[in-house]
Amino acid sequence: MSVGHTAVTTPGTAAETAGPPPAGTRTPGPCADEYDDCGIRDVLDRIGDKWSVLVMVELAKGVRRFRELQRAIPGISQRMLTLTVRRLERDGLVERTVHATVPPQVEYELTPMGRGLTAQLRALFEWAGENHARLVASRRRWDAEHPDSEVH
Repeated sequence: MSVGHTAVTTPGTAAETAGPPPAGTRTPGPCADEYDDCGIRDVLDRIGDKWSVLVMVELAKGVRRFRELQRAIPGISQRMLTLTVRRLERDGLVERTVHATVPPQVEYELTPMGRGLTAQLRALFEWAGENHARLVASRRRWDAEHPDSEVH
């Protein structure tokens, strides 16, 4: 069996047909080499913040102006909404359109890629809705059993 410098089994060797790889070697896959180069990190960085998913969910309902987004998402400041829509725009998930009116009218909408991601997030929302009570109960149980834990 030949192993490359990243400990990935080299394709075309007997290792492909020899059963499971030895312990410590990585198996081929979409993120086999390094997670740093894996697309999932970029996606999780974007949707893992506090506001991006909420903005995307609101935009899934249709085109929105800035103030409409701000009113629809309780607790988001003007600055945070500005940063969030800019990041989503930078990532190609949201499109910003400025209309030549006085004052300028700015609208935001999901791009096709943003709509695709939103469709995937629906499954996560459904799972969260179905399992939230169990998640909270599990946390309470664990916290009661581990009162001195730093994990809370």
